[in-house]
Amino acid sequence: MSEAKVYRAIGLMSGTALDGEIDIALIETDGRSFVKPLDFYAHPYDISVRDVVRGCFGKRSEDEQTRKAEELVTHLHVQAVKSSGFKADVIGFHGQTITHAPEDSFTWQLGDGAILSRETGISVVNDMRSADVKAGGEGAPLLPLYHKARVKVSDEVPSVAILNIGGVANITYIDLSGDLLAFDCGAGNALMDDFMREHTGEAFDRNGEIALKGRVRSDFVDKWLDHPFFYKMGVKSADRNEWSYVEHDVQSLSLEDGLATLMAFTVAAIKKADVDVLKNSPHFYVCGGGRHNKALMHALDSSLAGGAEHVEVLGWNGDATEAEGFAYLAVRSLLGLPLSLPSTTGVSKPITGGVHHIF
Repeated sequence: MSEAKVYRAIGLMSGTALDGEIDIALIETDGRSFVKPLDFYAHPYDISVRDVVRGCFGKRSEDEQTRKAEELVTHLHVQAVKSSGFKADVIGFHGQTITHAPEDSFTWQLGDGAILSRETGISVVNDMRSADVKAGGEGAPLLPLYHKARVKVSDEVPSVAILNIGGVANITYIDLSGDLLAFDCGAGNALMDDFMREHTGEAFDRNGEIALKGRVRSDFVDKWLDHPFFYKMGVKSADRNEWSYVEHDVQSLSLEDGLATLMAFTVAAIKKADVDVLKNSPHFYVCGGGRHNKALMHALDSSLAGGAEHVEVLGWNGDATEAEGFAYLAVRSLLGLPLSLPSTTGVSKPITGGVHHIF
């Protein structure tokens, strides 16, 4: 264990997939190389919350709707922390992303850190992306340094890719040199979940069962991949609505064919990143909600040169990984350590971030 001070930290994550849960993780960490996951709790919220938050997607200025959504998001996170029973030195509060547009130096995560701190009696670090974006970075992905703290590469396993599939899919690549490369690589669950909700009212296609009954429109997948996002190599990030241009095409398809084609698009984008950027080198370990989709996991394992499997084989909890990461980043923020690097967000130099609410 490191000789540096060890903090107990709570991490909170509510992703753009709006999967109906707030993830709460409890870890011990020195903010550097020592990390010990302690506990995890998933706090459910009502489906009506999704509609309130979804109505704010894309907004860039405060109005009555965003104020209502932020109040609701903050209240739910207060409830989540209290329900978990976790006690800690600090909370890493990601908040709820509604708009991410780093090309305009803009990112917005709903959530009032001061209220969360006051109501829980625990210091809070929130707004962890803004400093990076204001400094010219992409503001995402933010968890590569956490992945690096936990991944062990060796001569036998010289390179590893951590693939997180949430609303957006992103990759952290780690090799023997210790260098990091990270980037968003395409649509994760968002397009499939939105299509499923629109056509059935259900939140997602469990295990991809409906998609498996459909026929993939490969011409659509090829057309969708012919987008500027996929021609930018290396560091990049995306809003969950980055691929809204697919909506016109997919609406012409049946439920089964639409889900099959959207899943194929998600897989093809990840494979493209593997081929074009990572040169088919790593084995992929998958975290996030997407790994619960058995059909998606099978397609990834078949498509990626190094194969893909759940991060659980590493002894991780794939549901807790993002929340753990924001607990880790909260401690780094308290210590003034970098949250992002040129190779993870494209920022010009390593930069810290976060707004502190000290209880």
